[in-house]
Amino acid sequence: MKTLETWLKSRGITEVECLVPDMSGIARGKIFPSDKFISASRDHGLRIPEQIFAQTVTGDYPDDAEKVCDPAGVDVYMQPDPDTIRNVPWYDEPTAQIIADCFYLDESPVDMAPRQVLRRVLALYAAQGWKPIVAPELEFYLVKVNPDWDIPLEPPIGRSGRPESGRQAYGVDAVNEFDPLFEELYDHCEAQNLDVDTLTHEAGAAQMEINFDHGDALALADQVFLFKRTVRETAIRHKVYATFMAKPMETEPGSSMHIHQSLLDVKTGRNVFSTRGGKDSSLFRNYIGGLQRYLPAAMPLLAPNVNSYRRLRRYSDAPINLHWGLDNRTVGLRVPISPPAQRRVENRVAGADANPYLVIAATLACGYLGMVEKLKPTNPIEGSAYRLAFTLPRQLADGLDRLNHAKPLKEVLGDQFVAVLNVVKQAEYEAYQAVISSWERENLLLNV
Repeated sequence: MKTLETWLKSRGITEVECLVPDMSGIARGKIFPSDKFISASRDHGLRIPEQIFAQTVTGDYPDDAEKVCDPAGVDVYMQPDPDTIRNVPWYDEPTAQIIADCFYLDESPVDMAPRQVLRRVLALYAAQGWKPIVAPELEFYLVKVNPDWDIPLEPPIGRSGRPESGRQAYGVDAVNEFDPLFEELYDHCEAQNLDVDTLTHEAGAAQMEINFDHGDALALADQVFLFKRTVRETAIRHKVYATFMAKPMETEPGSSMHIHQSLLDVKTGRNVFSTRGGKDSSLFRNYIGGLQRYLPAAMPLLAPNVNSYRRLRRYSDAPINLHWGLDNRTVGLRVPISPPAQRRVENRVAGADANPYLVIAATLACGYLGMVEKLKPTNPIEGSAYRLAFTLPRQLADGLDRLNHAKPLKEVLGDQFVAVLNVVKQAEYEAYQAVISSWERENLLLNV
């Protein structure tokens, strides 16, 4: 704690935002004066209710939350991770932010916390002498400010004074339409040590993609969590919205969170996905076999919202099945062309709306099961995977059903976490089912 105190005082920090990612990846927590933050950290004083991990995306608590949380509404305490402390660059007052893990007062971890779920999976890898390396790619849209949620979203006005009307994949001038926003975004990322790499324009109108450099799985999940917050804040400062909805506009492609994954031997630092002769290793094939077997059951973590499944459509730049292939962007599992030391697989299933801790935990959990169960993958395909059957879940309820029947995956992720996830997602699904859409009023009101 002395190190944190020194860090805060050396920068003249007056306030500290202590952040905890909830089930949806929303930043929960508390804001403290810096002195209060330090003193409270010493005696388990940074407390929040356990039930924040059972909040829905709307901020509501499910009626049956007491089945998976302590019915007394107990507190847990936040333990700040010193490795995550950063400046918050958009405030005038010197402010810091830090991500915390959560524990019960008996020192046991809160297993339902998404950051703890990822830690749990990484511990299984560590026990085998393996270290996962990941590199996320995150897509998002810039959209015109929209205070009325009944009105469809529209592309924003750029420097030219006109909205983007067509798709400008990899268009440099299209990105330059929003140069002031992205210049400030890069400044904010640099101030927070967010290791963003490439910015490109994606296929949708005002749709962008940011790639992160590869690295430690937990550190990259932290970066994606903070980056989402940073993009939304920067966009608002430039009078537009940034959205990570999986499918924000009917006629535009959805937004994904692709995860590149490789695996190192801790002792040697060698990529165990390659043999010493440079071929695919048996572990690599088993890893892909695990992704093929278990990712359909992990869909509530990769596609957590009712909107998520609108993205997964044939010929839409999103996968519909879990075939794999070499440098093939139509499959769910793409193996990029790379030297043996960089051999990796890209999971293209997850949406940008997902919690990054849970996306990375889920894909690593599925790969881990493939390796320990020695699962064999199908043969790689050539050509378009869109010509083949749609095998991913088509809606949230289907994904939850598959998860609840996947005992090995539930054990890896943690039974308590899966129970809480079920309660939260069932509540969200029921809330959505209660809404009558404009499509229903348009096509059913006077016709049926």
